[in-house]
Amino acid sequence: MRGFREAFGYAPAGVWRAPGRINVVGEHTDYNDGFVLPVALPHAVTAAAAPRDDGRLRFRSGQTDRLFDADALPAPGTVTGWAAYPAGALWALADSGRTVGGLDLYVDGTIPAGAGLSSSAALVCATLLAACGDTPPAREEAAGLAQRAENDFVGMPCGIMDQSASMLAREGHALFLDVRTLIAEHVPFDPAAHGLTLMVVDTRAPHRLVDGAYAERRRTCEEAARLLGTTALRDVTDLPGALAALPDERTRRRVRHVVTENARVLEAVVLLRAGEVSALGPLLTASHVSLRDDYEVSVPEVDAAVDTALAAGALGARITGGGFGGCAIALVEADRADGCADAVRAVYADRGFAEPAFFATVPSAGARRLRGAH
Repeated sequence: MRGFREAFGYAPAGVWRAPGRINVVGEHTDYNDGFVLPVALPHAVTAAAAPRDDGRLRFRSGQTDRLFDADALPAPGTVTGWAAYPAGALWALADSGRTVGGLDLYVDGTIPAGAGLSSSAALVCATLLAACGDTPPAREEAAGLAQRAENDFVGMPCGIMDQSASMLAREGHALFLDVRTLIAEHVPFDPAAHGLTLMVVDTRAPHRLVDGAYAERRRTCEEAARLLGTTALRDVTDLPGALAALPDERTRRRVRHVVTENARVLEAVVLLRAGEVSALGPLLTASHVSLRDDYEVSVPEVDAAVDTALAAGALGARITGGGFGGCAIALVEADRADGCADAVRAVYADRGFAEPAFFATVPSAGARRLRGAH
């Protein structure tokens, strides 16, 4: 990678790639021990790296001129900005018992920043593989280490969906993951083969209060599970009874979303196994309504994209990712995708929103080594 050579003056030992993700359905279920159904994107973070024998860490990103330079592995909470993610990856490796030496690392990527497409998870996963070189951990272990890096080093209380999608995904498939057991199934999902497009709308909406609001929702779910006497909300089987037992309307809304969203994932998997891709549409729309009204993570730009796509003929549409901005997805017949995009652009222009961006999701392969000595 030319950027590595320009940054450090020599060639890297290898180059690794880890993709971002789009979640088809199953939002805010992963930290509730539930079910998720993401796909990996063709957009990815690429990491070029070479080990050092002096313990020094040097990180450079193609998106910034700032060089992170440290003489030793830093402690959790001591690194801010983008460099916290690769530093966290190395910390997680060291904390797991692996020997972590010095590293020169250059990262670049094609994942739109701030779009909710898991660029941070991709950065951590790419760094993990680059740091391990010829002796990478098993993919499932790497996903867990990447989650630890974000949870315990960066301080983001995310679930394991993003990291699992980046590490485990297969081309032409969605990843059906039971977060409690970590049992994964690769379910065939090729919209193009069915004359469909899974269109991503990057709303360009800035994330609003995402860190504190995300953590607050997780705490609410954990407290609700405690009140209901369950390990996690995944265990709720009598939704009306559970709602009646909860003390306030906000908690009831959060629980209703998680329980019904888990059911939507399971129904979506049944449909994909049967090859009924177009039938996913109503599930996507129901997911959006739940995320908008019960979980309260949508924003006007995303709602406008969803509503407009549906009015223009999309089979289903919803917010995707953690929310508070970011992207929407729309399942649409391929020959109507351009019309949906044009309709969304027109509405955005009329309402004074930033111009959105669009691309078709192609379910892609998970993290891998691109080149370098093995």
